[in-house]
Amino acid sequence: MAKNITIINPVKQQVIRQLRPKKRVCAYCRVSTDSREQHNSFSVQLEYYKALIENKDEWEFAGIYPDEARSGTKLQKRDEFLRMLKDCENGQIDMIITKSVTRFARNTVDSIQAIRRLKGLGIAVYFEKEHINSLSEKSEQMLTILSSLAQGEAESN
Repeated sequence: MAKNITIINPVKQQVIRQLRPKKRVCAYCRVSTDSREQHNSFSVQLEYYKALIENKDEWEFAGIYPDEARSGTKLQKRDEFLRMLKDCENGQIDMIITKSVTRFARNTVDSIQAIRRLKGLGIAVYFEKEHINSLSEKSEQMLTILSSLAQGEAESN
């Protein structure tokens, strides 16, 4: 007598996200110096993103990851960015919002690697200034160009 065997495949994170009623959204903010002007800009960014996320009915506030007085050229020195990536890998975040490509990273390789890593997890990064969603079809080419420009700006300063 033959026995029936049923194979149950694990549910992928992307399927779980689609079933969740609210998208867990966080913001990543960064300023490169601790000058008074940049501190004011940083404070405004934090308030803006908290209000933006909390005022969307379809979003759940998943926090703000702020790197203050941190260069965007070296990933390993950006503690909050690294913590955000780990939280993404742990399934705590569905989408990241950031002001611009230059705020996300000023190193092309770090930027593209992080975006690909997040894309593999089904997590979008939305760059407000450029109106780019990293999960859209043509985003990687544009983000590579913009990341290269951001790195060039950082190297020339």
